[in-house]
Amino acid sequence: MTKNKYLFPFIMITSLFFMWGFVHNLDPILIPHLKKSFSLSTLQASLVDSAVFIAYFVMALPAGFLMKKFGYKSGIIMGLLLFALGSFLFIPAANMQSYVFFLIALFIIACGLTILETAANPYASLLGPEETSTFRLNFAQSFNGLAATLAPIIGAKIIMTKGNTEEELNAMTASAREVALASEASSVKMPYLILGSIILVIAIIFVFLKLPEIKETEQKKGEKTGIIHALAHKHLSWAVVTQFFYVGAQVCVFSLFILYATKAAGIDEQEAANYAGVGVGMAFMIGRFFGTFLMKFIAPPKLLSIYAAICILLSAAAMTVTGMIAVYVVIGIAFFMSIMFPSIFSLGIRDLGKDTKFGSSLIIMSIVGGAILPLGMGHIADLTHNIQLGYVVPLICFVVVFLFGIKGHKVVPINAASSN
Repeated sequence: MTKNKYLFPFIMITSLFFMWGFVHNLDPILIPHLKKSFSLSTLQASLVDSAVFIAYFVMALPAGFLMKKFGYKSGIIMGLLLFALGSFLFIPAANMQSYVFFLIALFIIACGLTILETAANPYASLLGPEETSTFRLNFAQSFNGLAATLAPIIGAKIIMTKGNTEEELNAMTASAREVALASEASSVKMPYLILGSIILVIAIIFVFLKLPEIKETEQKKGEKTGIIHALAHKHLSWAVVTQFFYVGAQVCVFSLFILYATKAAGIDEQEAANYAGVGVGMAFMIGRFFGTFLMKFIAPPKLLSIYAAICILLSAAAMTVTGMIAVYVVIGIAFFMSIMFPSIFSLGIRDLGKDTKFGSSLIIMSIVGGAILPLGMGHIADLTHNIQLGYVVPLICFVVVFLFGIKGHKVVPINAASSN
């Protein structure tokens, strides 16, 4: 899969995919937990995703400039340090019982993740032969899927405490209710303290680790480069738009799963959290490994379009079916959407040459879809009092992914694209 000199660096980069996958997949636990702790509406609770994914929009281009000037290793270290800082800020946020402070801490974590993803995705893709870049990135992203399995299960055990029900809270006096909710809010302190400490140790390891700096195509004197030039690549522009919609769909499915499962299937939050891990998360992980295997026999764009078509049908079903069938339908969506992010990413930066780092930044920047589209799903849920109808949002997103797999991924030389 990689040359020997790239093997250990590839292993270390792959570990980063697990770490940011783990913290991202604690968000589905945080949303219902903070919703209850601060008496929020579904739309207000969705601001957890907004705080996280707006960071991708804000930080992606600065991350690209950072990598362009100082290289991938510097970007990775900077990303890890911000990741650790945001995790430590959960402690004062819980002490102050401030939802806004929690959102700020999540934003800082996500700034770190933005830099990490801007560096690690193209780095994993470039650590080896170009013809296996999509396979290699899907393999690394499979450990992101492993994190999606473990995080909800572990998070539910240590964050989603056996607190009071809404009925019990409503029956309390104001002061007793305040104490009870403060206790629940404080349950996040220890998990994020441990997480921040681990990330800090990893950052120190990377300081002393020798990583090969991958060189893209050398820029010739007088040759154009930059963000505008990068966007002139038609397949990159398609990838930016497609990733915006895909990430929006993924966040809708993952972050609102517990709220969806409790309403559609009538199960409690703890059971829903277990299904989020052993169901949705495991399906996502298995889908990544299985999809990576299938790419040996089926071209990635074709497999992407097939999986997107299946997700369109399953999203339609998620809007209508009830009971445990609804849960299984969403688990199916997780399985078939598993290969989408790395496939869109690697197809989007293919043949960019000197524009690869800017192209990577633009695709990461489009992750802001995860901040915007779940708000639409949350608004539909609040408006109709039926979260299932909100699945029209992921359905539309998968239509865009399908179109990218059919035609949007095709590399067209800039001169040919401009003459059409």
